[in-house]
Amino acid sequence: MDDAVRTALSKDTLIDITTTGRKSGQPRRIEIAFILEGDGLYITATPDRRRNWFANMRADPRFTFHLKQSLQRDIPATATPITDVTERRAFFTSQLGERWTQFKDDLEDWIARSPLVRVRLEDGR
Repeated sequence: MDDAVRTALSKDTLIDITTTGRKSGQPRRIEIAFILEGDGLYITATPDRRRNWFANMRADPRFTFHLKQSLQRDIPATATPITDVTERRAFFTSQLGERWTQFKDDLEDWIARSPLVRVRLEDGR
C-alpha cells in the first residue's frame, strides 16, 4: 500500500462502497463510514435495520472501496463478515467505549445484530 492510501486511511472517515446487488447483479454504491483499528480495516453500522450492502457482501464479498476525502482512489477489496462473538464483543466494546459513546448502553444489541466486516484491500491490507 502506498503512503498516500495509508495516510488517507488514518485520517478520513467516510468512503463510498460499490457492491454487487445479490438479486439484480447490478452495482450498488453507497456512502458509509469505515474504521481503522490497529492493523484492521472495518465497516459496520447500527443494529436498527437490515443492510443491503451487508447482504450483498455476504453474497459476493468482492467490492470497491472508494476513497473520496483527502484522496480519491478506487481500490478493489474483499469483505469478511465477522461472526465470532468474542471478536465482535472486543470490537464493539472498543468502539462504543471510545468512538460511539452514546451507544455504550446498547453493547449487547450491537454484538448480536450489527453488520460487521473486516476489509482486505487488494494490496493485502
